[in-house]
Amino acid sequence: MGPSSIERGKIKLRQQKTGAELVIPIHPCLGVSLRSVPTNQETYIVNSWGKPFSNDSFGMWFKRRCVEAGVPDKSMHGLRKAAARRLAEIGLSNQMIKSVTGHTSDSEVARYTAAADQERMADVAIKSLDLANPA
Repeated sequence: MGPSSIERGKIKLRQQKTGAELVIPIHPCLGVSLRSVPTNQETYIVNSWGKPFSNDSFGMWFKRRCVEAGVPDKSMHGLRKAAARRLAEIGLSNQMIKSVTGHTSDSEVARYTAAADQERMADVAIKSLDLANPA
């Protein structure tokens, strides 16, 4: 992904596993970082030779950065799972989560969000009952 992947404040990509074409709004915090990349640079993240990473080499590079940061049990793949979990924890539907993660089935989303904060989501669910049926 690089500057050419951005259009109207959204990033366009093809999800590698499913082939789903996604158009996702860029979070403002990410936007700040992306604006620091020269617009003539082909990709946002380049290797030490200034060239784009291959998928495998980027995964290995990212894993090394996680180890250096003191979180050796984390990986690039975990970012997708973390996004799914965070979206589930704020009460978004499987359809909304799939629109960001590129998953095609509810069962995959359920697998990714199984560890979502049950207590917090139950609080939101019960409060929603009050909003739907005021006394």
